[in-house]
Amino acid sequence: MRPMKIRMLFGAIFSVLLLAGALGLQACDSARPGSPGKEQPQSPPAQAAGTTQVHKLMTEISDAFEQAANRVSPSVVPIYAEQVVQAQGQMNFPDDPFKDFFGQDFFRRFFEAPSQPQKQTVRSLGSGVIVSKDGHILTNNHVVQGASKLTVVLGDKKSYDAKILGTDPQSDVAVIKINANNLPAATLGDSDNVQVGQWVIAVGNPFELMHTVTHGIISAKGRSSVGLATYEDFIQTDAPINPGNSGGALADLDGNVIAINTAISTPTGGNVGLGFAIPINMARRIMDELLSKGKVVRGYLGLMPQDIDDSLAKALKLENTKGALISQVTPGGPADKAGIKVGDVVVDFNGNKIEGSNALRNAVAQTPPGTEAKIGLLRNGRRLEVTARLAERPKEASEKPAPSGAPEAQPSRKLGLSVQTLTPDIAQQLGLDDDKGVVVADVAAGSPGDDAGLQRGDLIKEVNRLPVRTAEEFEKAIQNLKKGDSAALLVRRGSESFFLAIKIE
Repeated sequence: MRPMKIRMLFGAIFSVLLLAGALGLQACDSARPGSPGKEQPQSPPAQAAGTTQVHKLMTEISDAFEQAANRVSPSVVPIYAEQVVQAQGQMNFPDDPFKDFFGQDFFRRFFEAPSQPQKQTVRSLGSGVIVSKDGHILTNNHVVQGASKLTVVLGDKKSYDAKILGTDPQSDVAVIKINANNLPAATLGDSDNVQVGQWVIAVGNPFELMHTVTHGIISAKGRSSVGLATYEDFIQTDAPINPGNSGGALADLDGNVIAINTAISTPTGGNVGLGFAIPINMARRIMDELLSKGKVVRGYLGLMPQDIDDSLAKALKLENTKGALISQVTPGGPADKAGIKVGDVVVDFNGNKIEGSNALRNAVAQTPPGTEAKIGLLRNGRRLEVTARLAERPKEASEKPAPSGAPEAQPSRKLGLSVQTLTPDIAQQLGLDDDKGVVVADVAAGSPGDDAGLQRGDLIKEVNRLPVRTAEEFEKAIQNLKKGDSAALLVRRGSESFFLAIKIE
């Protein structure tokens, strides 16, 4: 954004506050003691003093933004990425969560090419933050992923080839390096201490408009389930950010970088005030591990947590929806050895309250393997505490394919489901040779089962904590429920297990 536009912005704010100040002074004047029924005129000296105070306040605010921008802007650099791809005919890029944020060229449809495959160079623009004087730059993984060449341009217009030192796709953090010295390294702040409502500035290169500075507030903290990374703990901001800002800085009014801008949520491709940034404490920790170990080592408990909604809380007879419900425990894993069971609710981890599944997932991941963690549980209404020694997180297991079909099944009219006892043939299709339960063969549209999120091919293992091994056992468990009751189903889908709450109608 040009300086003139910034001055216009502050001018508009100044005008509004000046009017508010004037009205406030007039109201105060009207409230002064005087003759009954007579309005007390406002004296020119008092009016001038009020205007001066408002002007002084706005000047101080403007100075704060200017100083913050001057401090952090030299540390934010454009990163040009080039990728060579094969193109034939009309080429469309697959759906990608970053397509509206990463840059126009990278996801632009190709023009008609000759019938024979050709190599095309696709270019995109992102941002990065210089974090050391000798050329280390912090950015997003999606800015550099798949690039055959990276170019960084500094404030003096000099271009440098950059080398990728480490990436962590699960958090969307990457570290690159250029061969340069005496660079303006950013000051990294403490993202744990930022507050909702706090003023911030975003610095980056949206739409190839270099070193654009925008401002806003922190809208929320701890945003997860955004669908951008495996480990999400985003800071949300309404500071305008657009394609090209990715990897740039979100800074406080002291010019300290408190987060790395990552993505926006938008129906239009442009900014609508919903931006997400990786907290700098998380990004810095990942960067340090990438530089020291070449990879990120995360703690591992060997369980599958999920959030608790009102329906599940009612079905499981929980007082509230706080905590992480355990829907799967890996046999022989740290959680299993510690005595954690399916259906337990984790409410604290090493003394820190656990509000939901994402909080538990992040807490475990940030704890070094080998650490003994104290875990507070709720089991059947009683509080327990167990100690688990964390292991190193293995590579993520892949999903197993859904079944190609299922035989005729016994209907469950209360739920709008058709279920079938798990047979060896179906188990082989599902990859469930070591499991028992009933398979969902069909879900009626608009039924309670559909509303609960059940899908064809799901394996129902429990109803209200009672195992069901056959369709007859499932029917009996459902028939014992009355209209209006909620049932907690333990469901396995692919390689994951989770609880679903379903209301009986």
